[in-house]
Amino acid sequence: MKTKTNQNINVGVDTGKFQLDIYIRPLDIYFTVSNDEKGIKEAVRLIKKHHPERIVIEATGRLEMPFIMACANANLPFVIANPVHIKRFAGAIGQRAKTDKLDAQLIAHYSEAIKPRLSTLKPEIMQAMSDLVGRRNQLLVMQTMEKNRLQILPKELAMTIKPILTVFKNQITKIETKIVNLIESNPDYQAKNIILQSMKGIGKIAAASIISNLPELGYINNKEASSLVGVAPMNKESGRFKGHRKIQGGRHQVRTVLYMAMMSAIQSNPVFKETYQRLVAAGKPKKVAIIACIRKMVVILNSMLRDGVLWEAPKA
Repeated sequence: MKTKTNQNINVGVDTGKFQLDIYIRPLDIYFTVSNDEKGIKEAVRLIKKHHPERIVIEATGRLEMPFIMACANANLPFVIANPVHIKRFAGAIGQRAKTDKLDAQLIAHYSEAIKPRLSTLKPEIMQAMSDLVGRRNQLLVMQTMEKNRLQILPKELAMTIKPILTVFKNQITKIETKIVNLIESNPDYQAKNIILQSMKGIGKIAAASIISNLPELGYINNKEASSLVGVAPMNKESGRFKGHRKIQGGRHQVRTVLYMAMMSAIQSNPVFKETYQRLVAAGKPKKVAIIACIRKMVVILNSMLRDGVLWEAPKA
């Protein structure tokens, strides 16, 4: 005879690069699986048997996305939790010790006590948006190349270029419309989009690029955010040699979009306009000043998303 339980099942998942630590509360079930297709499939099978009220996984970067995709495909209720909120909860209940098992237990306890809102995130939409933003960047590059050719080729060849530029413009517009529609189709994206675009200089494409290509923003510290975008200056020193600090690595797709956004921001946003003018007046090359402004922008946006607040320019 089957018995029905009134227990609310909450699952905490601690994400690692190579494994997932999972705790099911209040059943006191703990297990680990490898963070790959086989392990995730096994985890979903075991979790689904207990009909959880919610599964909470701490956002640590993109490591959790395969598991989230699997949960979404299995129609399991999940929450991608901000690590800052988990840390504050640990402080509130006085938990100081840290092991993988304790972290999974803590996340499950957080789920039970706080009951965070279930995510409506659709990973396939995120992938589609990332692809669209990437394709838009490709078209922009080709468009720029054709515009450059238009300047140097004989006038009689202009007629072979202008129709191509028209095609690029139309395709870019269509892609931008698709990106906006994808964002508007999902409440989680809408909330992020509103916060991001509240900052002067961040438009719909910059916001879409951040949402799709930098999902960690709001869940990481400022140094990590700058590094992911590739605007954190790196030292180049060896012995007595002292080289110039340079940016390197990062996600160039986001950095390219934010560079264009900053060109607008230093005109329309008094905070970045003042920072840019101050750096240039101090003798910094214009490009270096722009990168410094982008770094400041990323740090501010990271804080805004973390705290769920809109942009508010400092009062004079």
